[in-house]
Amino acid sequence: MAEIVRMPKLSDTMEEGVVAEWHKKVGDEVESGDLLAEIETDKATMEFESFQDGVLLHIGVETGDSAPVDSILAILGEEGEDIEELLEKEKSDSKKSEKKEDKAEEKKDSSEEKPSDEEEKKQEDKAEKERAPKPQEASGSSKTSDGRIKASPLAKKLAADKGVDISEVKGSGEGGRIIKRDIENFKEAEKPKSSGAAATVSAPVGEETFREEPISQMRKTIAKRLSESKFTAPHFYLTMEIDMENAMASRKAINASIEPAKVSFNDMVIKAAAAALKKHPKVNASWTGDKIRIAEHVHIGVAVAVEEGLLVPVVRFADTKPMVTINEEVKNYAEKARNKKLQPQDWEGNTFTISNLGMFGIEEFTAIINSPDSCILAIGTIVEKPVVKNGAIVVGHTMKVTMSCDHRVVDGAVGSAFLQTFKKYMENPVMMLAV
Repeated sequence: MAEIVRMPKLSDTMEEGVVAEWHKKVGDEVESGDLLAEIETDKATMEFESFQDGVLLHIGVETGDSAPVDSILAILGEEGEDIEELLEKEKSDSKKSEKKEDKAEEKKDSSEEKPSDEEEKKQEDKAEKERAPKPQEASGSSKTSDGRIKASPLAKKLAADKGVDISEVKGSGEGGRIIKRDIENFKEAEKPKSSGAAATVSAPVGEETFREEPISQMRKTIAKRLSESKFTAPHFYLTMEIDMENAMASRKAINASIEPAKVSFNDMVIKAAAAALKKHPKVNASWTGDKIRIAEHVHIGVAVAVEEGLLVPVVRFADTKPMVTINEEVKNYAEKARNKKLQPQDWEGNTFTISNLGMFGIEEFTAIINSPDSCILAIGTIVEKPVVKNGAIVVGHTMKVTMSCDHRVVDGAVGSAFLQTFKKYMENPVMMLAV
């Protein structure tokens, strides 16, 4: 018997999917576990396997097209089986659902107050009067019988200053006299066209053009989730400047001793943040509506830029991992993100997020909280600048970090205490080894 294969919900935020590629065509035999299609979700392109055996009788979503979750993706059944009745039933059910929605909308509309017939007539009469042409105000000629221009001395002076030919100005004063406001309101376009003069045509300087691009599932979800976060969670921001001299020296020593493996400043930031979160668990928390959930484990989301937006894979139990392991994980996640191979378990479960734009030369910025976290730490670039040390001005290296906090969960004092601990670890990296 023919069975409908529906568009699966492959992530918690997925509302519709795009078929990136079909691995079977109509008429092919399909076994349970066979790769049926690749589906682009809001975060990745994922392989979708068949859960049943049969022949592929119908493809409901062509390659490159999108469809809502639970709509017909395909139909599997026996070879030669008639599926028209099944498709008709699906269309009928869909129409019934639409009718229910329409009736609900009509009921809502009918419940709204409508203006009475008398009020509607008044509104129409008022609109008719507004549309009716208004009679022009009568004004006399601006010229006297002997051809002189009737204008006030101030109007004449203003016309001379502006380079306006006063003979072309219409007067609105008594008897058609030209006054100050007539000169101020005079526009070059009001000048009468001279039939004898050649028309001057100005060539266009340029052409306004634009192009529109379709919005990907990823970009739609980013827009929705960040809007919800920004307009739901009351954000406030804490900025701190960190001395990076010891961090730079430590990183150089680590990389010289563990070749070919490498440790980046971002790895040091992740490790320092994880260690600080163990000291300040109230920052490692989320708002659930009627409770504050404080996580005892530390899963740090690391924002990764891809062509279509931003993905946030998660380094799990970051406080227990050495920086070399963190480096390998982040590199692997970044590669999978660029190739759209991240799986749901790679991006779910974050308790805190880090967004680093230092590699792009950004000195300081604020980030939008990545729900359900209560905080996100924005990392700027390392800047060489004059600093005061031991009463003397010397060349130093500093880095600014800004933490966005959800004020429902984290207060200023709690956030500041976390940043003080984070700063201590970054300025003294050897302390992280003892944590």
